[in-house]
Amino acid sequence: MKKVFTYLILLFSYTHTYAQCDKMVVPFQRVRFHDRIKEEFIKCDKADGKADSIIKVSKNEEINLQVTDALTRRINEILCFIESSDKVSSNNDKIRQLNFVEELFRSFRLSWKSKRLNPALAPVLVDNFEKILKANIDGLSMVPFIDEVPYEVGVINAELFNKNQGYQESQKVIYLKYVNKHPAKILNTIRPFVNESFADSLVVIACKNDPKQLYDYASSSGSPEGKLIRRNNDPMVKTVAKLSYTANALLYYPFLDDILSGKQLIDSIKKVIGDGENKMDTVGYYKLLVKTEIGYYERLVKKDTPIAMFGTNGLRDMLQRKAIRHFITPINELHDQNNLAIRMKAIQPLNAEELYFMIVMGENDIYTSSYKHSFSRLVQLLGAQPRTDKLLMNVKMDFFKKFIKMAANYNQLDTILKMMPHDNATTLMRAFVSNLDEKNNLEDAVDVADSYSSINNPELLKNMLDNVAVNEQKSKEDNNSKGKIIYGLLKQIFLSFNDNSIDLTSQLGIPSIYSLDYNYLADANGRVIQQVFFYGDDDGKKIFPAFLNSFSAKEWKITRQKEWVEIKTVKGKQVWIYANLPLNSDQNLDDTAQKHLNAYLSKMELNPSVVVHRGHSYWLPGTISRMPGDTKIILLGSCGGYKNLSEILDISPDAHIVSTKEIGKGDINRPIINYINQTLAAGKPIVWKDMWASLTKIFYADPNKSMRESWDDYVPPYKNLGAIFIKAYNKKLETE
Repeated sequence: MKKVFTYLILLFSYTHTYAQCDKMVVPFQRVRFHDRIKEEFIKCDKADGKADSIIKVSKNEEINLQVTDALTRRINEILCFIESSDKVSSNNDKIRQLNFVEELFRSFRLSWKSKRLNPALAPVLVDNFEKILKANIDGLSMVPFIDEVPYEVGVINAELFNKNQGYQESQKVIYLKYVNKHPAKILNTIRPFVNESFADSLVVIACKNDPKQLYDYASSSGSPEGKLIRRNNDPMVKTVAKLSYTANALLYYPFLDDILSGKQLIDSIKKVIGDGENKMDTVGYYKLLVKTEIGYYERLVKKDTPIAMFGTNGLRDMLQRKAIRHFITPINELHDQNNLAIRMKAIQPLNAEELYFMIVMGENDIYTSSYKHSFSRLVQLLGAQPRTDKLLMNVKMDFFKKFIKMAANYNQLDTILKMMPHDNATTLMRAFVSNLDEKNNLEDAVDVADSYSSINNPELLKNMLDNVAVNEQKSKEDNNSKGKIIYGLLKQIFLSFNDNSIDLTSQLGIPSIYSLDYNYLADANGRVIQQVFFYGDDDGKKIFPAFLNSFSAKEWKITRQKEWVEIKTVKGKQVWIYANLPLNSDQNLDDTAQKHLNAYLSKMELNPSVVVHRGHSYWLPGTISRMPGDTKIILLGSCGGYKNLSEILDISPDAHIVSTKEIGKGDINRPIINYINQTLAAGKPIVWKDMWASLTKIFYADPNKSMRESWDDYVPPYKNLGAIFIKAYNKKLETE
């Protein structure tokens, strides 16, 4: 097949003769225009890193062949048409059409490079280009052809033929395709189209997607957008527009559905909001949010999605922010306070349901001790004969999978299940692993995988495995491809977790999760580059000196710079470590130091293959945002849930992740880092099972029992089931 395509591209070079055109020879005056087209093809050919006449845009060979065919044989047919068609009679007309082809190649390559176009769409792009080219020659509008293709294709071809009589109308078609893909950008981009017939309906969509954004534009009554909003007759839009004149309007948005239906009145809500944040009843407001969430979720289950439930400043967003700000943050900040009456004072006014939502909303932020004390308070609120099944029914099973996952991670799942009848517990765990294929993301499936790795009860583990197998079989019977993949992978992963003899790497077809060779981590110059992210809060400033002191002067050289330190081996293999200083976080000096360090590493072409996050989980998004691509080892401390994990693996798909179910501890992190660094300095492979066995002996010998308990919460890469599942799922999709 490759030889066939090589032959096709050679058609460009044989003295400009086209076999399909009855040996028609290109006249001399147009040879250079064909040469320019050929040069653009060569650039496209090289864009995948290899000039071999095959344009590789995917790991799927069939897609690569289709793209190459479109840009060789199909383009060749278009060139033949231009040279032979009586409709393109003059030399200048033919040159004009050839220029279109040259621009098509250039636009494809640049859009591919800038990731504005999925290059697999090349066949669609070329086919659409040919239709428009011929319509343009015939003096016809390109609008019908722009209407039939995806936005990314339409925007390229419309600009190529910007003199076509249908260009202006095509811009409207393209805009509608754009806002269909990006509804959040409607109000940012609608100004040129405010007088079009579709503008009013787009305003309604914008309001449903992001009421806050609509509020911002509505408040500017003199702007074109403001006038557009105020002329709209939709009840929801009119209510939001009216609220734009109301003080603290954003605090009312979560209740928008109930306001529209008359279930809640603005005046009654105002009683808890008061004059805003300074004078509001924060507990009363949170309680109202919880009550509304339960009501909205009932509608959601019935496929009736509340307008104000999702999005920025929607109910879920506001509920999470208030839970963290008014309850989780205060009890976290008092983590050193031994008097629980003082430490947990913030949550005392909450009932069981309100405390439940605080817990599940705080997955990425709540400290381990804060969770455990909050969970104890929750059990206490359930009464003398606590029933967790009744609690779940009271909250309408909202977020129940997250509640179970967190309980498993904090070793409280057995407690939850024992506080309900056995049959109900069995049903609950069956529901926990059901319908994992229904969400648009893998969050529930990853939560199930992570939970399995946290459970110690053999009976519970068996039941989860059995439930996964049942769902896999059902997916097969229903020919549910997504379900078959999800449950098939979970079954393989669970079986390997129970049987150390199973090589999960070979079974799943993913890179090794058990070990890493030095050469795999080293750059082209034989150096292993490591970047350590510190943060300038009190904890960061406290642990930084201990971090530096862990490097022996006999083996390491430490060089201090203004905003970071460089730590390099003085013997053995080259291991270079760069750590930003924990400068004052209140002034964002630590953030600036990280930014400058990243710029320096980029300038010096130092690409870290090892990344260490030294800070609380709430700092982790900052580390992720600056994490270099294709990192091989990532030491996180607390991972902070699915969102962070998936973002990390998007950046570094093959990363080996070391994390903990709880908060990372310096006394444990240092030995882990030292083990890794000493192994690398010796040029030896990092074998995670050997490392874990060695460190387990050290921590289990420690007289401090809490050290052993904390160490047990650390998860090596080969047991990080959530990360393994994401890698395996992505790999499976590549090969399907």
